[in-house]
Formats: sequence, C-alpha cells, structure tokens
Amino acid sequence: MLLWFAGTALIAMWFTFRDPAIDHRLVILGALLPDGLDIFLGKTRFMHTLAAPISLMMLLMVCTIGRRQLRRHALAVPIGVFWHSVFDGAWMNTDLFWWPLTRLASGGANVPLTERSILVIICMEIIGLLLLMWSWRLMGMSEASRRRVFLRSGRLDRSVIASKTKGL
Repeated sequence: MLLWFAGTALIAMWFTFRDPAIDHRLVILGALLPDGLDIFLGKTRFMHTLAAPISLMMLLMVCTIGRRQLRRHALAVPIGVFWHSVFDGAWMNTDLFWWPLTRLASGGANVPLTERSILVIICMEIIGLLLLMWSWRLMGMSEASRRRVFLRSGRLDRSVIASKTKGL
C-alpha cells in the first residue's frame, strides 16, 4: 500500500504541524519505510512497534548533535514512521506494538492491515489517492513554482500555510 500511507501522512502533517519548512517527501518516505522493510524481511517485525520510531528518533538526535539543520531535516523520517503506525493500525496488535515489553516482535506477527481483504485494501488505496488529491489542492500544488519547490526540497510555500491558517 503506497497511496494510503502517502495520503494519510501528508494530510496528518497538514492538520497537525502546518510546518512549511519540514521535508514532506521524507515524511512520506518514513510512512512507507515499515512496510518496505517488512517486504524485504518477509515478516512484520520491529518497524511496527512503538520502539521503532522512538529508537529512530533517538539515534537521529545522537547522530546530529551540533548539526541542527540536518537534524531538522531528518526528523521528518521518524515522524513518518509514527504516522505509519497510526494509519496501519499497528497499535491494535498490542503484543507487537508494545514490544519489547512483549516478545512477539522478534518472531514476526500480522498487523491488522495485512489481515484485511483485498477489497478493503483497494478502498484504502482509493481513499489515499483522494487524500493526495486534496493535499494537492490544500498545498497549492496547481502552481508550477510551488510544485518545483516541493519536488526539490519537500517544502511548502509559506503563503499557502499563512492563507489557510488565518482566523485559527
């Protein structure tokens, strides 16, 4: 599933942070990372636990001491991994989600999303596509200059954020 996680991560970022400076491409990468690693490894494991994004964020904080710009840029990845956990429903499998307090993550487990029917997954992908289309509109991507900035840096035009947050 690609569109579901990309769309939900972008919309969640928009309504939670509204930070034009964050690299939204890395948020999407983080949201796709857990399933990408699971495909490579063949089972649902560590990346679907709460420990994964926390460990990733701690590692990032240690590795970027004294490099504020790099830290700010890279923080988008663990944020995306957090969004993946929320929108994957990983938290519904408490044994997996709360690892290492439980031992299940080492043996692999199914996340509720993998137990869904193909029809449900297709519907979720369609919803993801609709969320991406909505993001396109909210983030002003119909203008070529804004698209170029987004594709090059992952950033949003500050004027779009300012116009959408007036009165909040």
